[in-house]
Amino acid sequence: MKATARLLAALLALASALALGQSPPPAAKPEGSAFKPEEVEALVAPIALYPDALLSQVLMASTYPLEVVQAARWVKANPNVKGDAALKAVEGQKWDVSVKSLVAFPQILEPMSEKIDWTQKLGDAFLADQKAVLGAVQQLRQRAQQSGNLKSSEQQKVVVEEAAPQQTVIKIEPADPQVIYVPAYNPTVVYGAWAYPAYPPYYWPPPAYYYPAGGALAAGLAFGVGVATVGAIFGGCNWGRNEVNVNVNRATNIDRNFNRNTNVSAGGRWQHDASHRGGVAYRDSASRERYSKQVPGAEARQQYRGHEGGAADRAAAGRTTGAFEGVGSGAAAQRDFDRGHASSQASAGSRAGASAGAGSFSGGARAGGGGGGARGGGGRR
Repeated sequence: MKATARLLAALLALASALALGQSPPPAAKPEGSAFKPEEVEALVAPIALYPDALLSQVLMASTYPLEVVQAARWVKANPNVKGDAALKAVEGQKWDVSVKSLVAFPQILEPMSEKIDWTQKLGDAFLADQKAVLGAVQQLRQRAQQSGNLKSSEQQKVVVEEAAPQQTVIKIEPADPQVIYVPAYNPTVVYGAWAYPAYPPYYWPPPAYYYPAGGALAAGLAFGVGVATVGAIFGGCNWGRNEVNVNVNRATNIDRNFNRNTNVSAGGRWQHDASHRGGVAYRDSASRERYSKQVPGAEARQQYRGHEGGAADRAAAGRTTGAFEGVGSGAAAQRDFDRGHASSQASAGSRAGASAGAGSFSGGARAGGGGGGARGGGGRR
């Protein structure tokens, strides 16, 4: 009876909201899920319009946040090593192949490092429910297309097709298979009106030295200099099964030590390798239990596993913080986020000024690092 009463109350609330022209209440978080559906959409908003292969590799790499920070530091220390040359230079590093691949895309790697709290949350959401993350990507692509902001161009091909019975998907592919363009956009503009005011999309203005000056962001997507590297691409999205796949041969070209038994399951599906986690705790209990088994030794497993509730949760959080000591403050980076329309409007003038004084632009990394974090507004907790 109590369950029936709660359901009836929820239906009445929904009917009342619709009658008043209000947005419906946010969907409930699925049982055992680490994030609510609207949180997942906010997390994937900055990357949902990336080319499919690049999107898949960002999702993989986000599950190894400590190595992302290390790779970003390498890029800043080697600003003149770019593209395929950068991939060759990091071959001896012990990072996961997904992290290594991103040294060819510093315009992605830099904000992932500077916004490490976002990166870790994205990775945790992906590990907890891969299907939900890829589903959120498709929902956002549909909104961008309906808003007139996602279409084929000189830089990309937008393909709409049936991935499965009664499942229409939007794929994004490079217009030129030899050159990959990373789009920059403001989620509060490109997707139209954001559906969840309580969970505004993550956003940071793009670095001026990677993207041309002008008001392209106000109208939708902006593209910087293309990255002429095919060697960095090894991933893909299987939209029919809502999973990320790996091309083993291409992954081995990036990392000769790539372990197909650890990183790929039957059918080419990507698998997380806990040995690259670097002591960063997992967010939800299911992931902790699943991946702690990959870590040898009781003490190491305990570090990955953590416990839910009270002091144990705080201890696990402390271990995560300790894992990032010496690589920058995730909390400070999170405060730099520009989250929502008001903040993006306030930063528009400063972005335009920075872009106007940028002069020339390059697809490579700049020694001073940068990224749009310092120009962003306040972040979520």
